[in-house]
Amino acid sequence: MRSIWNGAISFGLVSIPIKLVNATENHSISFRQIHLADGGRIRYRKVCELDGEEVTAAEIGKAYEEADGSMIPITDEDLGSLPLPTAKTIEIVAFVPAASIDPLQMDAAYYLSADGVTAAKPYTLLREALKRSRKVAVAKYALRGRERLGMLRVVDDVIAMHGLLWPDEIRSPEGVAPEAEVTVRDAELDLADALMDTLGEVDMDSLHDDYREAVEELIAAKAEGRTPEPSRADESGGKVIDLIAALESSVRAAKEARGEEPETGEEHADRPVAKVTSLAGRKKSGGTGAKKKATAAAKKSAAATKKSASGRAPAKKTAARSTKAKKTAAGTAAGTGAGTTAKKTAAKADSKQPAKKTASRKRASA
Repeated sequence: MRSIWNGAISFGLVSIPIKLVNATENHSISFRQIHLADGGRIRYRKVCELDGEEVTAAEIGKAYEEADGSMIPITDEDLGSLPLPTAKTIEIVAFVPAASIDPLQMDAAYYLSADGVTAAKPYTLLREALKRSRKVAVAKYALRGRERLGMLRVVDDVIAMHGLLWPDEIRSPEGVAPEAEVTVRDAELDLADALMDTLGEVDMDSLHDDYREAVEELIAAKAEGRTPEPSRADESGGKVIDLIAALESSVRAAKEARGEEPETGEEHADRPVAKVTSLAGRKKSGGTGAKKKATAAAKKSAAATKKSASGRAPAKKTAARSTKAKKTAAGTAAGTGAGTTAKKTAAKADSKQPAKKTASRKRASA
């Protein structure tokens, strides 16, 4: 791989000559602008706005534009004279835990290659020290005319460096989060956890750019004079009405994609209302059973009444007899009550007569 920068890593008093190599590459397909009328290439020419003449790269310099539009020329010599200790050095300033680096700061990635045989020993020393400490190195370096911040870590047996944005280049997320107060239920969190577990891990090497492949197929078809088949639009989008239903559907779809059988009760996971209905059906079924039992009991009672009535007189005679019996019972009760009262009166009279006889005997003897 071709190096884009040569310098050294400053590790205290240890200097490690290195080469900087791009760790990533861009596979995006680029397009040219053309004239639709005849297909001619559209090119941009650099023209001076004062005299209207086209200028070459050798005639172009740098300048800083003031707020009023005036230009302040800045030459390469001016920039070269600035005190920049990291001009050819990656200066390590600290070793910190990897978790202390905010991923928002990460920018471009590079590989650091040992430059020469003498660099192999100190390069290996730094690599092994990073491995054993489980830390990353924070460093400052200069590239393309400006000082930058970097993070050094070990990837396999190579020291890699990630360019970092300066802390003041990270914008605050204020005003980005939803302003409305939202309550997430435990059931929704459980389904989200289930979906995360179902999706599981992924082999990063298996991921690829589907859109780029589609563009390549389109270009190949056009080059061969074929008309490419239009792709079907994804109809899975839209407004999510029921979050629970959407999560359950996602879990089921993820399991099917992994070749797993959905668990019992997940056949209609995208319709949670059906589950509620089935529970309601069970309650309804229980109520129907109770009604059936009550109906059976009523029929049994009616049958017993009918059987009892079949051996008796007609209803009218039975009612008359019942009325007569009531009157007789009332009369009997009345007579019984009167007799009882008479007996009590007689008993009282009997108890008084001996008292009178005794009183008369006492007067006679006197």
